[in-house]
Amino acid sequence: MNSPRHPLFWLILAAGATLVSLAAKADNFGRIRYDPQSDRLVVTMVYRGTNSNHKFSIKWGPCEDNQSGGLPGATADVLDDQYEDIEEQDFTKTVRFSLRDMPCPRPARITLRTAPRFFYTLTIPK
Repeated sequence: MNSPRHPLFWLILAAGATLVSLAAKADNFGRIRYDPQSDRLVVTMVYRGTNSNHKFSIKWGPCEDNQSGGLPGATADVLDDQYEDIEEQDFTKTVRFSLRDMPCPRPARITLRTAPRFFYTLTIPK
């Protein structure tokens, strides 16, 4: 005898499918590190698309005093020039972002952000 499934089961199933599809559509971060010799962030981007020629740029937000640990901090959006590319294949690309235009004095806490909700925070030393 088959019993009908509870509506909550279908709601949970639909929510899970939505989360998986959102995660698949997003650019994400792989490894991130600060290179003191070049004064750059070295960021491995993980993304999907039809080609590997995506270009990534960084857009700085304002500096905010007294963030975590008493340091000034800023958020930087990592932007993909082909964010609407059809998601056919997985790609990774290592990009380097200069800290020349970082809006905060050092040391500072920097939070990188990419769509939809991926964050990575690191401290840039003096």
